[in-house]
Amino acid sequence: MNRLDVVGVRVEMPSNQPIVLLKETEGERYLPIWIGAVEATAIAFAQQGVVPTRPLTHDLLRDVLTGLGRTLDRVDITALRDGVFYAELRLSGGVSVSARPSDAIALALRTGSPVWCDPAVLEEAAIAIPDEQEDEVEKFREFLDSISPEDFEAGGNTPS
Repeated sequence: MNRLDVVGVRVEMPSNQPIVLLKETEGERYLPIWIGAVEATAIAFAQQGVVPTRPLTHDLLRDVLTGLGRTLDRVDITALRDGVFYAELRLSGGVSVSARPSDAIALALRTGSPVWCDPAVLEEAAIAIPDEQEDEVEKFREFLDSISPEDFEAGGNTPS
């Protein structure tokens, strides 16, 4: 398994489809995963430290785990089949729960848990961006810093 960092979310044009971008911690490959607008908002909220007045679904799940005395040890992105990514929540006590990667990532950000990926998934879907192309990645990070979670709400202005 390869450890990944969450770079952030953005909207892919012209389809207006949100993606979450992950990067190998020890490597130069990036893994884009297309996600829904609600999950994009949840990930963006967590990355920006936004605390809603009432818990969102991923906040609720974190609180349920805490209430049950469980922790999220890690998230594993396990497979890519027919264009669909699969993930597992690895909980304390050896419990594993199947999850969509977008939900798993949103929960991992809320709990400070690491995200890992099967090397076969990276081989199939990741994009290598050598260090000399890091300027483009830095521009993407600046873009991520300039958007807000509200940009992903239905009917909101979508950044270009």
